[in-house]
Amino acid sequence: MSLRSARPVGTVRRAAFGAGAVLAALALVAGCTGSPGPTEPGPTAERPTGDTSPSEEPTPEKPTPTPTPTPTRAASNVPLTKLAPGENPPQFIIFSFDGAGWHDRWTEFREAAAQVDARFTGFLTGIYLLTDEHRDAYTGPGHAQGKASVGFGGDAATVTTLVGDLNAAYLEGHEIGTHYNGHFCADNPPGGGDWTTADWNSELDQFFGFWNGWQEINGLQDAPPLEIPASEVTGGRTPCLEGNWDQIAPAWAAHGQTYDSSIPGSGIAWPKQEYGVWEFRMQTTSSPTLGNVMAMDYNFWYKFNKAQNQPERAPEIRAAVLETYRHMYDVAFNGNRAPVLVANHFNQWSGNAFNPAAKDFMLEACGKPETICATYQDVIAWMNVQDPAVLAELQARPPVS
Repeated sequence: MSLRSARPVGTVRRAAFGAGAVLAALALVAGCTGSPGPTEPGPTAERPTGDTSPSEEPTPEKPTPTPTPTPTRAASNVPLTKLAPGENPPQFIIFSFDGAGWHDRWTEFREAAAQVDARFTGFLTGIYLLTDEHRDAYTGPGHAQGKASVGFGGDAATVTTLVGDLNAAYLEGHEIGTHYNGHFCADNPPGGGDWTTADWNSELDQFFGFWNGWQEINGLQDAPPLEIPASEVTGGRTPCLEGNWDQIAPAWAAHGQTYDSSIPGSGIAWPKQEYGVWEFRMQTTSSPTLGNVMAMDYNFWYKFNKAQNQPERAPEIRAAVLETYRHMYDVAFNGNRAPVLVANHFNQWSGNAFNPAAKDFMLEACGKPETICATYQDVIAWMNVQDPAVLAELQARPPVS
């Protein structure tokens, strides 16, 4: 599947996927691109002995096949233990990837995570579960049927490969969230900032409709199923970080969403309950290599060279981004211990400068003492078991940058 570009937040509009930015909003999108082993035969029925003639032989019982064991999902890597008053929390790092539709990137980051017992979150663009042939199954709020600001899922093989990637990642303890569907933003109106509660309900209804019905919609009933219960999708990030939060909040509640990571924030701070969900605000940092910047790969690119495609400078960008992640970790670890958000895409922008930086940081930081690279859901589970007074003290700590 071809890649689609994007544009930054703040004072600049995104170019990717038709995405337009709101205050401090940015572009997000990645391109998209098994069966159990054979069962063992049952025991062979014994033949009778003695003088019994063949015509008198009893009919052997039909062997009972050995059932294929059901795969078990890996346990969380976050110990659900309460902090004592004054005790430091772990330094959580949450890696997330918007769009989450590229097979090679799924493989690359799953393999990296396995080396350091890391977990990460993929925010899936729902229409990646639709083949191009069946794009008319989607109608974005205020838009024509079968239209979107990003591509659809490609051919049947690409969609089924994506489903396999999602299943494998989930079994390894990674999390799948929603990046909604059509990636409509301010420069392809009406975008998320214009949508009403009814519009957001439609968008999420369709996302979960594709999740549960992708085989039937695409005529792929014989393809291996998506094994992840839809109830496991409990949060996400809006395209371009756009949304009228008062309008989207009822849709979150109606669809069982418990967290969001879309609202632009200031610095690196502990999440709080906002609009009925845990809000992991998008972070800003005072990068030693890039200056003050929203901590997302596209914004790093724009800060570096106005998002110009300069593959020959990929090593410079990679180094600058890695130093930014290191800085974010250091100020949080030595400061308020708020979770560090690594917000990335699978896109190969500017010579694939950004994925290697994220992977370098994963391999470098996730094995450090007192550090856990976890999913949003698992960090929320940890916060939920803390004494309310202890959690309130963490949330009261000033942001660091």
